[in-house]
Amino acid sequence: MVLKQCHTRLKVVVFNHTVKWYDPTHNQHRVSSSVPAPPSSLTAVCSSVITTSCTKFDKPTWRRRRAPGPKTMQVCAGTHMSIRELSTSIRALQYDLNAEVPQSEGRKLFFDTHAVVRLLEENGFTTQQAEVIVQVLMRMTNSNMDAIYNDMVTKVQQEIMLQRVMSQIASVKKDMIILEKSEFSTLLAENEKVKIQLMELKVQLADLMNKVRSDTILDMNLEKSRFKELKVENEKKLLEARTETLEMSAEQDRHLTQTNMKIDTEVAGLKTMLESHKLDTIKYLAGGTLVYFFVLLANECMLQWLSLVRVGSFDQF
Repeated sequence: MVLKQCHTRLKVVVFNHTVKWYDPTHNQHRVSSSVPAPPSSLTAVCSSVITTSCTKFDKPTWRRRRAPGPKTMQVCAGTHMSIRELSTSIRALQYDLNAEVPQSEGRKLFFDTHAVVRLLEENGFTTQQAEVIVQVLMRMTNSNMDAIYNDMVTKVQQEIMLQRVMSQIASVKKDMIILEKSEFSTLLAENEKVKIQLMELKVQLADLMNKVRSDTILDMNLEKSRFKELKVENEKKLLEARTETLEMSAEQDRHLTQTNMKIDTEVAGLKTMLESHKLDTIKYLAGGTLVYFFVLLANECMLQWLSLVRVGSFDQF
């Protein structure tokens, strides 16, 4: 059997009851995994539940294992169990990939329900309560096994589906080969046409490039010659402008020298005139001063004479 993914979950029911310890001499060994037991000890049929011992009574746990074969689950019973009280029909300590599944309905495993009932009775449950709990466990395991096996498929079905898939793959491969053979020739012809067109385009592009290159070379030569002519003309114009500027500067120098000479001559004439005017002014000043002194002397003489004349007249009187 091949197991698919199963997302079912199992619920754990915890019963609060007083714990009764059974005789350790009766249970010489604690069960830590699934242990084989003789088929004669089986009293009832249920879905596969592999019960292991737990060290804590208040924490029952479910353990799920996935394997290509039927799924098995480990349940913590809440108390220590002996080989004699609860045993399964599986002969491997752990789930073996190659283990043979019992052929009762093709998919079920077995455990001793009477041993479970007896264990529950020893731990404080009545017979009716123990039977009800065992029935609940049987229903839970049956429903869980049904849910699990609904997601499983047999090897025969798997092989049939594999053969179908392989046949479909083979038909697809044949179709692909036929399509390749039929379309390959057309693709080759189209490829050849495209190659021819590409060669023609290459030739046309080469011609166009040559034409463009020749045109650009001619244009560049013409532009170079034109620039050379312009350069010569500009140099001539520069020489003419330089000669004109030199001539103008020479004329300006001559005019400046002439004006400087005229200014010098006029300044010399003005200086001579100033000198002559200075002499004249000196003469005029000297004559004026002499005349002033003579006038003063004449006035004084007149005053003295008048005074003498007055004195002489008084003497006569």
